[in-house]
Amino acid sequence: MDPIRRIESLDDFPEDLRGCVVAIGNFDGLHRGHQAVLQVALDEAQRRSVPAVMLTFEPHPRTLFKPDAPVFRLTPAPLKARLAGIMGFACVVELPFTHEIAQMSADSFVGDVLVGALGICHVVTGFNFHFGKARQGSPEFLTDAGTRFGFDVTVVEPFADENTELVSSSRIRACLAAGDVSQANGLLGYRYTVEAPVVKGKQLGRTLGFPTANMALPQEAELCTGIYAVRFTRADGAIHDGVASFGYRPTVDENGVPLLETFLFNFEGDLYNENCAVSFFAHLRDEEKFDGLDLLTKQMRRDSEAAGAVLGDVRPLGPMDRMLAFG
Repeated sequence: MDPIRRIESLDDFPEDLRGCVVAIGNFDGLHRGHQAVLQVALDEAQRRSVPAVMLTFEPHPRTLFKPDAPVFRLTPAPLKARLAGIMGFACVVELPFTHEIAQMSADSFVGDVLVGALGICHVVTGFNFHFGKARQGSPEFLTDAGTRFGFDVTVVEPFADENTELVSSSRIRACLAAGDVSQANGLLGYRYTVEAPVVKGKQLGRTLGFPTANMALPQEAELCTGIYAVRFTRADGAIHDGVASFGYRPTVDENGVPLLETFLFNFEGDLYNENCAVSFFAHLRDEEKFDGLDLLTKQMRRDSEAAGAVLGDVRPLGPMDRMLAFG
């Protein structure tokens, strides 16, 4: 699959994408609720034989409004774009969320961005999307603007799971913080995945017979510490089953910082500086401190066996999951 086009400036919006159907939102996580909105846009674009474009904002607006309390991003921009490409979008417009954009009136956003820059024919958004200064732009405002400017609007109703509970990014973050990976994955519609370059650690795992690929996650990542059954995807697309530890390594590093350490099954090689992905299938146990390296090593063997048992009989949750974690 060719990489999806990512556009960071409206000045760079290609002429061949004008007249598009656009889906607007933050879409952090691209979970099943977001996918419902995005699928409506894709279906409408196919019906009209025009491109489908996703318009989102970078960084997340909360980063601008509350810089001291950055949001735990489920899907940073590169991963979000990749997921949108898997769904079938022609491109993602990652509109820089600046003070100027935050102060733009709802009328100006419609006239300058949607109509002027993108030349939209139809906009699709969720029921709770607001835009413009002081959130003055609502779905109702957008519908009225469509009548004035000559584009159509579809507002997608809330999406609930099988238990009639609303699917939301905040709910998924809470699941991940509690170690409930299975529920988080069910709400996402794919296995929760992180991407980062592999960095050098203390290489203690190598001496214990468990060399790990180490990745530093953002400080705001509220992922539950502990041991996970995972799949590890290299930059070239090669996938390896593995077991990962996320946490502070209390047995060997009293003053450690959070680190994701993945032991890849049946792998030998150098991964340093390679941008890789880890998909989480199950939380096996909490992080704990052991009285010595021998006990730690024995537990690592048990963890590897447990992860292998989990991963030996897994199936994709859907097309997105198949592309991310099954190759």
